[in-house]
Amino acid sequence: MNDSTHESTLPLPGGRTLAYATSGNVHSTTVLLYLHGAFTVGETSKIHRAIASKDIHHICPTLPGWGNTSPPFPSTPYVDCLFSDITALLDRFYPENGRDIKLYVSGGSFGTVPAQILYGAPYDKFPYGRCIVGVLLMGALTPFRYHKDYAKHMTWSNYLMVGPIAQWLPFRHLLVHLVKFQMATKMSTVDNAEKFLRGFLFDKMDEAEKEEYAQWRAKEGIAEGETERKFATNAVRSVANSWEGFKLMSFVLHSDWGFRPDGLDEEHSRPFVMLVTGSGDKQAPEAWTQYLAATYKKTKVKTLHGGHLGILYHLDDVWAEFLAGIE
Repeated sequence: MNDSTHESTLPLPGGRTLAYATSGNVHSTTVLLYLHGAFTVGETSKIHRAIASKDIHHICPTLPGWGNTSPPFPSTPYVDCLFSDITALLDRFYPENGRDIKLYVSGGSFGTVPAQILYGAPYDKFPYGRCIVGVLLMGALTPFRYHKDYAKHMTWSNYLMVGPIAQWLPFRHLLVHLVKFQMATKMSTVDNAEKFLRGFLFDKMDEAEKEEYAQWRAKEGIAEGETERKFATNAVRSVANSWEGFKLMSFVLHSDWGFRPDGLDEEHSRPFVMLVTGSGDKQAPEAWTQYLAATYKKTKVKTLHGGHLGILYHLDDVWAEFLAGIE
């Protein structure tokens, strides 16, 4: 068993690098791929009980442009970069029997975008797509190109940063650079990042969620402030080398993901899709999850109380339900 919390790197063609972390049984042909959200990296410092109890290989790559993973080459579309990166990573562990694995793809917040891209990918672009048996989308974002009402449920800050106005010239590049300039100071140190994240996420909990958060910390033996510090540390790591991952977010959300969500064929629609949403989530509104539930086939929706962090307190139950069919 490998339970390393250390980051590894995989050299890629053209001098690019893919960072990743793994845990579990590296020889298992049941693979759980987790794709992280914005302002964090792929890491396995905490293995949830439901994951640790299974004979699986847990792989957490860092997405293009974040942390120690190189951004895509300017001439390479994001989706093609993602396909080649994840294919190379899975080939690294399964060079002989890679097409025989059972692949569970999961993502949180922005990570649900690459998770969906892999789920709907043409098999000639991402051959491991044939191995996908389940998809977990937590705090899901939608393909803005096809979800015409996506902007109706946005906060004003998200509307300006990744909404329709962010695609208008000359705003397309101006806004992202202005936000990056503003965020750079907030992410310059762990202390600054913690202060920002407390104000942006943790301090916005209502009283019921604060109580639930306290109960979760007590149950897990987590000291007060430990989670906030961990989030802040990973946030600083995520932009220490480059802001390209952040700069790409708006473009990726509005771009062609390589498929139409309502046009997937029968084979692509084989895997079950589990969607988990917070009833008070302002960053990934529940309405976005409902759109995906009505668009994809074989879907199941789980709605939890709380905001953008609400899923955190129920992750063991979520993982247990998603991985229920694995010994």
